[in-house]
Amino acid sequence: MQFFSLKELKKLSKLGIIFYGFDGVKIDKNAKIEKGCIVEQFVEILGNSTLKSGCQIKSFSSIINSEIGFKTIVDKSEIENSKVGDECTVGPYAHIKQNSKIGDNVRIGNFVEIKNSQIGFGCKLAHLTYVGDAEVGKNVNFGCGVVFANYDGNKKHKTVVGNDVFIGCNCNLVAPITIGDNCFIAAGTTLTKSLENGTFCIARAVETTKENKFKKQ
Repeated sequence: MQFFSLKELKKLSKLGIIFYGFDGVKIDKNAKIEKGCIVEQFVEILGNSTLKSGCQIKSFSSIINSEIGFKTIVDKSEIENSKVGDECTVGPYAHIKQNSKIGDNVRIGNFVEIKNSQIGFGCKLAHLTYVGDAEVGKNVNFGCGVVFANYDGNKKHKTVVGNDVFIGCNCNLVAPITIGDNCFIAAGTTLTKSLENGTFCIARAVETTKENKFKKQ
């Protein structure tokens, strides 16, 4: 890899690329950065990456062979061999990898990992979620702690999620399954069977309460 020198970075700033400073900035000469992009300190833009106009790459982020869309904000996150659409927010501490494709107006929050998956327009993955080998439709809401269980110990399996689906907190989606449009999956559910359009699913063990079971001696 060949990186732009400090002198060359300063020339880029005169062409309309906004730098908050040059400390720790590493930009591969194969990268394409459009006018109006904001690049903060301690950012790496590696390989054949493309930054669209108006996007902001915040400090301690790495973009590797990836495309970042118009007005998208990446905060302390790593994006590798993937494409992120327009007006998205990514991070902090998110990881997108292995040819993932993120649609426009998507929110990807704290400690979310996405691998080899497509995420449709307007989806919200706010925190602590893993999506692997999946195809997700539009306007899907992911609660905290959702896990796509894509590996059976031998091979990987795919999960397909339709449009306008609500997935509650701490749900496990055991692939291979298909979830239809307008489904609601209640918090704490482990889903092992496919759902038709408009299905409500709740799968929890029966809660048992035994009063005065433990008493202080």
